Amino acid sequence: MGAGLTGDPIRRLDDLTHRRVRLGILVILDGAAAVEFTYLRRELGLTAGNLSRHLAALGSAGFLEIEKEFAGRRPRTLVRITPEGRSALAREIEALAELVDRVRARAARGPWRPLPTSDG
Repeated sequence: MGAGLTGDPIRRLDDLTHRRVRLGILVILDGAAAVEFTYLRRELGLTAGNLSRHLAALGSAGFLEIEKEFAGRRPRTLVRITPEGRSALAREIEALAELVDRVRARAARGPWRPLPTSDG
């Protein structure tokens, strides 16, 4: 997709998925069939309550599924990314990649010069 068809990539960043923790959750989930809640909490350095709030927001958007089960007598919570979550992650990564490409192309042109203004 070209930027002309879908708008400036900065405008395509999704506030729901762009937050550092939520993006981290989606990236971790994208690489696994399912991930335990405790693993996410530890990897992201969050409290259980904070992680729960982020998971609830992503779950409400249909980006992930949460399943509670028992491993023997121990309860465990598994989290899985949905196809909608994978699509949201792909859109976010695409917009970020376009922004990185833009910054690198600008840097390759040499030192920054101010843009001309309409008043002279």
